Amino acid sequence: MTGKQRQLREDIKSSMIYLPHCHVERQIPEITDVRTIISLRIYPIKSCRGLTLPKTTLNKHGLALDRRWMFVDATTHEFITIRQNPTMTLITTALDSTLTTLTLSVPSFSDKSISIPAAPSPAWLAENTTLATVKIWDNVTDGYVYGPEVNALFSEFLNRDVALVYKGPTPRVLKGNGDPRVLGREQHTFFPDVHPVLIASEASMNELNERLEGKGQEKITVERFRPNIVIKGVVPWEEDSWKVVRILPDGEGRGKGLELDVVARCARCQVPNVDPDTAVKNPKQPWDTLMAYRRVDEGMKYKPCFGMLSAPRNEGVVEVGMRFEVVEETDGHRYITGF
Repeated sequence: MTGKQRQLREDIKSSMIYLPHCHVERQIPEITDVRTIISLRIYPIKSCRGLTLPKTTLNKHGLALDRRWMFVDATTHEFITIRQNPTMTLITTALDSTLTTLTLSVPSFSDKSISIPAAPSPAWLAENTTLATVKIWDNVTDGYVYGPEVNALFSEFLNRDVALVYKGPTPRVLKGNGDPRVLGREQHTFFPDVHPVLIASEASMNELNERLEGKGQEKITVERFRPNIVIKGVVPWEEDSWKVVRILPDGEGRGKGLELDVVARCARCQVPNVDPDTAVKNPKQPWDTLMAYRRVDEGMKYKPCFGMLSAPRNEGVVEVGMRFEVVEETDGHRYITGF
């Protein structure tokens, strides 16, 4: 590691400055810190409880089954999230051992559960759903809308008429930092907010918890930030400068494996204030702590950052314990809103 890289990482660790935006890209000549994947997480239904998996598939649209479904208002077909209703985090998802059936339930509310195919066939969708227009943020796309036999339980629980939808066939092209004019290729995703894969650092999570404990607050889990891939690293907040990363099995030579473009820092709303176990929203934390020192992106000055948004370049199997390498770094990350 060069002196310049070491100083940059120290600056990131202190997180007291905005990073300069001179768009300097640096190849990393050798891997000096051992980083590994310690957790893989998917959230089949947007804003509902997710799953941890020892092994899954990384696709260009994200991890397999991640945010493939979401709840919408039954009348307007506009998406619904924890932002409007924190109790959504109490809706749980489970996969059977063959990964063919997704079971939805609300254990704290009812002993009922709903099972649906995890990979519904066109014939099943034609018989059991209706293809319609749905809206997520300012994106209008399509989704297969489930019927009352699926929706009734969740409408009762959320105290409003809702419908579960499965992403339809129309590609949802990435915007903002993932726009083809920025990324250099057209790439699609299902129902995440903006980009396919969110990567988080255990070292950064630990550093945040140290600050929370120093204020007399309880530790929180990384689940509050809803990442897909959690990395065991060395330096807190070093991920701010990642540009290209690579995942590969232990012992695999460099130049192989799965690569992802790290397109932006993840600017956070107050969803992490919601305890996923209870759906209780803390009025201040961790938002206030993050706002005090993690407003590090000039493209989103009034929100704190945690985690890095990425777009996979290729596809393949990912597994807990795989090596995680930083291939390129940059000083030029700047959040771009959709255009």
